Amino acid sequence: MPSPKPRPQRALAVLGVAAGLLFSLSACQRQTNGGDSAAGQASPATLAAQAAVAQALPLADQQDFEDARRGLLARPEGQIRAADGTVLVDFDAFKFVSGEAPATVNPSLWRHARLNAEIGLFKVVDHVYQLRGFDIANITLIEGQTGWILVDALTARESAAAALAFARQHLGNKPVTALVFTHSHADHFGGALGLLTAEQIAAGKTPVVAPAGFMEEATSENVMVGTAMARRSIYQFGKDLPRSPTGLVDTGLGKNVAYGQVGILPPTQLITEATQDLTLDGVRFVFHNVPGAEAPAELTFSLPDFKVYGGAENLAQTMHNLLPVRGAKVRDALRWAQYMQQALDQLEASNAEVYVGQHNWPIWGREKIRDFITAHRDVYQYTHDQTVRAINAGLTPNEIAERVQLPASLQGHFGARGYYGDLRHNVRAVYQHYLGAYDGNPAHLNPLPAQQSAPRYLALMGGVDRVVAAAQVAYDQGDYRWAAELLNQAVFGEPKQQAARELLARCYEQLGYQAEASTWRNSYLSAAQELRQGPPAKGISRATLIDMLGQTPTPRFLEAMAAGLDAAAADGKRWKINLQLSDVGESYQLWLENAVLHHRAAKPDPEADATLTLTKPLFIKMMAGTAGLRDTLLSDELKISGSRVTLLRFLGLIDKASGTFAIVTPR
Repeated sequence: MPSPKPRPQRALAVLGVAAGLLFSLSACQRQTNGGDSAAGQASPATLAAQAAVAQALPLADQQDFEDARRGLLARPEGQIRAADGTVLVDFDAFKFVSGEAPATVNPSLWRHARLNAEIGLFKVVDHVYQLRGFDIANITLIEGQTGWILVDALTARESAAAALAFARQHLGNKPVTALVFTHSHADHFGGALGLLTAEQIAAGKTPVVAPAGFMEEATSENVMVGTAMARRSIYQFGKDLPRSPTGLVDTGLGKNVAYGQVGILPPTQLITEATQDLTLDGVRFVFHNVPGAEAPAELTFSLPDFKVYGGAENLAQTMHNLLPVRGAKVRDALRWAQYMQQALDQLEASNAEVYVGQHNWPIWGREKIRDFITAHRDVYQYTHDQTVRAINAGLTPNEIAERVQLPASLQGHFGARGYYGDLRHNVRAVYQHYLGAYDGNPAHLNPLPAQQSAPRYLALMGGVDRVVAAAQVAYDQGDYRWAAELLNQAVFGEPKQQAARELLARCYEQLGYQAEASTWRNSYLSAAQELRQGPPAKGISRATLIDMLGQTPTPRFLEAMAAGLDAAAADGKRWKINLQLSDVGESYQLWLENAVLHHRAAKPDPEADATLTLTKPLFIKMMAGTAGLRDTLLSDELKISGSRVTLLRFLGLIDKASGTFAIVTPR
């Protein structure tokens, strides 16, 4: 894409002048109207901030819009629903994202949201198509000699099946002749069973290609801390927010996530070399292994015959995150930058004229692609280098996040701005990558939890009413970050103080409205929602993961069981349990020692307190918390020998987290 380069220095200067002028005007306005705004409305300070952004950036540049619409063949209508009728994707939900930015959305984010709202089936070049807007990610379709080679499978069986049916409706009912997984994140493999069946793969006629390490990484992330990550993903992706100018407008990578049935298919062909040629249905692919940056297992690819370069998710039309706000293992910014240099070299070698990504829209023209990749390379390299420089100067994560800013030349690239990742969060991720979360100040070695420290702060500051009054002054001045700090103490110190909760919700609203990063906007607005309505009544059901969990090695579940042990209740107990999975011939010994649950693959111990024999599908249902009485007590798939009482007590020591825990209110 062409970068809006001509005005970066002037744009930044205008931003500073405009912000100062407009904030002064809004301050004058606050003297007459109190500076307040009704819930859901943009405050004067937010209006000033939005106007400054609009003045500073060339938001009217149309090249991205031309690219996002290029090759459109058809747009979907209606909804994608789960089997129980739950709406997973509503194609009309984001029709409001058009025209000028409302006051409640950062104008730069609004522009990005409009671009992601260009959904449908698109022709990229001859023989290459994309499905965009059926989920947060894309499916890339490549026409082979006998059918379609599909790159990635979306998040859910339902969204993937609907997308493929839509493509066949307009392109013909050709079979799927190969499936490529670019990496180990669920929004790229979870819909696999909507595209192919396990029986088709078992027949050996349809290759499934993935990078080395794919299965282990894809399954392990969703077992150990899947409950917490799912809960926090509701914040990151704005799952429960209304689709409106005061709610969800985008996710940065696409419109929204289809929270449906997640499955997986084991690869039949792994890409193990740094660069590896493979012909699929007559089409030559050149795969490149790029592990340990955006995902632990990932590949990019070139299609030399079609002059196409596929960047997977190492490249998207946004700065990515080095540590998602939902949580994940921290990512390596330096390695990411090095992969971007390799991508530039591969671009030259492949003679590519088109870039396609597994999120957002393509880019046509080698110079534009080179410019795009260069900007991404230097964003990650700059973030890494300047954070490390500040680390070695003794600065803490918060200090570095406050000081590091991208140079004007990089701020001018829309395709590398922070719509999904955020520079401040990425700076903290680099710090964590090298030094961990501790900032070196011993006061932070053993701080009190908020529910213990907050009442003491309130007492010291003269009570909750005085804190709320001080926060109101900060709010009226547009100082929402400070107001939120004060009110966070009030909410955790006096949870029933409704005035504090409502004012904090309004602070979060204004911070969300001003945020350029969709992940930050969604988090702030979800926090405001929780303050007013409480945590969700239901979490994301692990029943949606049953198909994927079926491919997860049993030891991963046993490790998660150990991590869910109620250690206080287990202290002093020395129980031993045999676990036998009758249908797959697996046998394990589980035992408690020193309030730790251990396991090993072994034959049943005749001295064990109890033996539990069941099929692996039933075991997975138990682990997912979806097994009912009929599945257990009345099932022929389950047998118990030894002490049933001890077995029940043992299983009762394992937490079954609901995934509905509070985040911005006391737990």
